[in-house]
Amino acid sequence: MTGKPDVLIIGAGISGLTIAERCATVLGKKVLVIEKRDHIGGNCYDFYNEDGIQVSKYGAHLFHTNYDDVWEYVQKFSAWRPHTHKVLSFVDGKLVPIPVNIDTVNILFGLNLNEESMKSWLEENQIKIDNPKNSEEMALSRIGRVLYEKMIKNYTYKQWDMWPSELDASVLARIPVRFTHDDRYFNDTYQSQPVDGFTKLFDNMANNPNIEIQCSTDYFEIKDSLPKVEKIFYTGPIDGYFDKTDTSEKLQYRSLRFEWETVDRPYYQNNSVINYPNDYEYTRIVEYKHITKQVAKKTTVSREYACWDGEPYYPVPNPENQKIYDKYRVEAEKLHEIYFVGRLANYKYFNMDQAFKNALDLFKGLNRS
Repeated sequence: MTGKPDVLIIGAGISGLTIAERCATVLGKKVLVIEKRDHIGGNCYDFYNEDGIQVSKYGAHLFHTNYDDVWEYVQKFSAWRPHTHKVLSFVDGKLVPIPVNIDTVNILFGLNLNEESMKSWLEENQIKIDNPKNSEEMALSRIGRVLYEKMIKNYTYKQWDMWPSELDASVLARIPVRFTHDDRYFNDTYQSQPVDGFTKLFDNMANNPNIEIQCSTDYFEIKDSLPKVEKIFYTGPIDGYFDKTDTSEKLQYRSLRFEWETVDRPYYQNNSVINYPNDYEYTRIVEYKHITKQVAKKTTVSREYACWDGEPYYPVPNPENQKIYDKYRVEAEKLHEIYFVGRLANYKYFNMDQAFKNALDLFKGLNRS
């Protein structure tokens, strides 16, 4: 990009790069993107490690969507390979599918249920709660106490450092329950992975002469030296924006710590993701070759430990945080030509497709003729 920018974007993840690409391609605007990390792509950044295995630095990312417009959009920047994501959970020394389906119950309890008897089994075990007020009540109302205790309760505590009873019902409402043998983790119409990885997809999105990206740059350290622009889009933690200016309370975000291991054999485990709800400090082990379909003699896995320190991953959905966020949202709405977009700025857990959708909808809303 040459000349003064028209648009400034803070953050080069899904949200920031989608806005950047649309402003540059559709409007012909000159866009400056400021990124604090030394790479683009946010938490979706992937790369080849020293053993030549493609991994995701911040944990596995799986693309799935029912949004036709999002699917049409992402196809502009990459070829895609169908991928059906499946997850197993290590419970009572057995590997069982999650979300819960017929096979989960049959394997754990030595039963031989069919679809009809699975419905009856769930009805007998579910605890009737008309309006679940938290995630524990949500889980009990959907799968009953036995499965909740075996598969959900401790995993949720490890993930959030809070019991399900302390979290909003929406956290566990995300997990489906099936009466069939369907072991897909997602139900979405479109489930695929970019052939060359997410970083390459983001490179292609940013491949526009009107877009300039400055990595390893802290916006708050240089903001006073930046030229005046028409619009600013902020994709970082919303409390971080105001904390650097004039306000107060901190929002909570959960992060992840990774323990990496490369082994000298083609595969480490028989599935891309295996959850460990009860027996280990880590929450899950991810093996990336099952996702990328890379052919190599070695394989790399990561053990994930949820923590409070590190890059912010997950907004913590409970009433206290919602009250704090609402205060920041009111302050954000008072600002002129500054827009807060994405998971961290909206303090809402977005899947990848929802992050694309959020940015595309904001762009469309601002540029309706």
